[in-house]
Amino acid sequence: MLPRKMAPNKFEQFLLNRKNLIAQYAKGDLTKEEFIEANYWCVNSLDLKPFRKIDNIKKAIYNYQYYNVLAKYYQRKAHNLSKKNGARDDFMELSNYFYSKKDNVTLKLVRFLDFQGIEAYFVKVRSKNLRKKLFEIVLKDHDGIILHSKNESILELLIRENVFTNEVRCSLVDSYINQKY
Repeated sequence: MLPRKMAPNKFEQFLLNRKNLIAQYAKGDLTKEEFIEANYWCVNSLDLKPFRKIDNIKKAIYNYQYYNVLAKYYQRKAHNLSKKNGARDDFMELSNYFYSKKDNVTLKLVRFLDFQGIEAYFVKVRSKNLRKKLFEIVLKDHDGIILHSKNESILELLIRENVFTNEVRCSLVDSYINQKY
């Protein structure tokens, strides 16, 4: 008798769902807005919370994705409202809060890796507001792990640790970061 395949735990389910959503987005089956929305509902439906202690890469990546999903979701909600709508500022405040939490995780992650196997650079963007601000952090030893930030403290740290190349490159996920939503 073959052993039954165990159902994945919530954490594994999130990673599997995310992988499937990325594949759907890459094929063009989801717009960027639909991708963000689906990620948000995945986090909510699984009722997952971020890890308090980050002691491995998977936990750090999960926390990064958790905060990134929430930041993008609330940013999108804000942008869908008129500038006169009071809720717009509330959504932007939530978005900025989650982006700052994501940046804290990014700092922990690059320190956890002791800056080994990391490559970072500015990315070519269409948005004038993000030029020479948005940078990409590639974890070369971890297949497909790409982080983004515009946090100046992280940038300065990456420069000090000699893992940042001061040049503008095409992002490894260019079609995603340059697609408006």
